[in-house]
Amino acid sequence: MISKPGSSVPDEWAGSKQWAALPRGKRTDSNGNEVLFPHTAEGAVSMLSAANSTTVQGSRDMVDEQMGVYDSYLAAADQTPTNKEKVKQRAIQTDAALREKFGIPAKGDMPPRAYSRVRTIGFKIIKKSKDEVSVYILARVTVKAGAIEKTHSSYTRTLLAAEWDGNDWKMSSAATLRAAQQVEGKPRPAMALPGTKKFNRAGWTAPRGTS
Repeated sequence: MISKPGSSVPDEWAGSKQWAALPRGKRTDSNGNEVLFPHTAEGAVSMLSAANSTTVQGSRDMVDEQMGVYDSYLAAADQTPTNKEKVKQRAIQTDAALREKFGIPAKGDMPPRAYSRVRTIGFKIIKKSKDEVSVYILARVTVKAGAIEKTHSSYTRTLLAAEWDGNDWKMSSAATLRAAQQVEGKPRPAMALPGTKKFNRAGWTAPRGTS
């Protein structure tokens, strides 16, 4: 459900022209990820948002996170040994770069109260049909290297696409290729914080989860 100005919205998004109450998955799988999203465009966006959200903290590293995403959200056609190894290696590289940049030990658990989190703060649907949805996901990346360290924030904008597999929404390389073709030659939406004029001008919708 996408609401317009005048609706009751969280304070964080009070200045946003559009916000959405995204549906939750019906259950949590063995990876701790929500699955079985509604067969709607908002259900697809919610799945893609979940797949794009990560938390690295304590003993849980980026490999754990990305292997969970691979198992829970990747289309069956894309779940191959080669792709799985590629996802794993990218996660290893991402984790190593994060630790090096913020002076976190290269191996072992993260320091107490250290973390890296990615959370969706906006989305913009590119194209939708009954069984396929393409979207830009805007996310905030928050990193803290330890209990007394400064918190660092940055932002990402990712092109993603989902296909309905008859039971749930799944990320698909074929759908993502079609999404890339849909936006070819067109400007990407500017990255901005919810509630700002720049966020609204870019056409982002601010999400919030529902039960």
